[in-house]
Amino acid sequence: MKKVYINSIASISPQKTFDSSEFLNEIIIHEDQVVFAVEPVYKDYIPPAAARRMAKGIKMGVVASKMALREAGLEQVDAIITGTGMGCLRDSEKFLSGIIDNNEQFLTPTSFIQSTHNTVGGQIALELQCKGYNFTYVHGSNSFESALMDAKLQLELEEAENILIGGVDELADYTTKLNKIIHHIKDKKTSSHNLLDSKTKGAVFGEGANFFVLSNKKQATAYAEVVSVKIFNTLSESDVAETALSFLKENNLTVEAIDAIVLGRNGDVEFDGFYTKLSLSLFSNTPQICYKHLIGEFNTASPFGIWLASKILKTQNVPNVLKWNEKNTSSYNTILLYNQYRGENHSFIILKSC
Repeated sequence: MKKVYINSIASISPQKTFDSSEFLNEIIIHEDQVVFAVEPVYKDYIPPAAARRMAKGIKMGVVASKMALREAGLEQVDAIITGTGMGCLRDSEKFLSGIIDNNEQFLTPTSFIQSTHNTVGGQIALELQCKGYNFTYVHGSNSFESALMDAKLQLELEEAENILIGGVDELADYTTKLNKIIHHIKDKKTSSHNLLDSKTKGAVFGEGANFFVLSNKKQATAYAEVVSVKIFNTLSESDVAETALSFLKENNLTVEAIDAIVLGRNGDVEFDGFYTKLSLSLFSNTPQICYKHLIGEFNTASPFGIWLASKILKTQNVPNVLKWNEKNTSSYNTILLYNQYRGENHSFIILKSC
């Protein structure tokens, strides 16, 4: 089967990541329970008249996709695959509020039309006039991983040559309030500086869009090879280390072969134990990297981990703000990524330099 390469990357997040020439050169310190994306100038990518009709999530997704395509030097792809946990939340809330406020009468359909989960993928296809395979996965915090597995299979089997994949989620007021009530969001404002050591329940929520062009042909712009992806709906804390070791063995790798591990630690004292099991046992001598203190937690936060792992493999540099321990290595060739959300939807991904 063909190998699968990440030929370009693009990220819009609560950090200034939309400039692909930089790698977290300037860190924004957040001091809140929710953190919002730092947005580029949308009129540079989307006509202002069109942008006004788009919700934030759609704009982030469309612009991030254009950035990824531009870096890959492509005007067209064979398929578009997106992942989203909550879809276009703002339009969903707007439509439902309209139903209540107008007593279920005199409703305009615009918000409903734009509230569906596949709106971002559809909008990107309209912009590109792409009539190929277009699919959106809504699998909670494994939504992006499902899109990645789909794209990887198609490329390995040569059913496509270039595939645009991405993950996007946005914050919305009412849903944020609900998450605060059920304590999925932290009760008090927490600084990025000490979020991962906060020892309190809940996470800081964020938003963003991360897009990648995957191909079975390596370009000069290539960042990494996607070696393997595996997801699990449920795992116990005691099984995480054994599962990780089994995953490595399936790919003929040892713990010592892993140059860094990227962990989805988010500062939730109830569920960070999954990461602690790995960091204190199998990977105690491996450089450990964390990122959710910079961008918050959301269903498609994990592709930001792929974005930064790709950057690390290409630049051979790890910004200090990402380091969870003091271990170092002379070069980064193989990186393991592990993520879970509230004890469910566990994912393991291996990336290699190419």
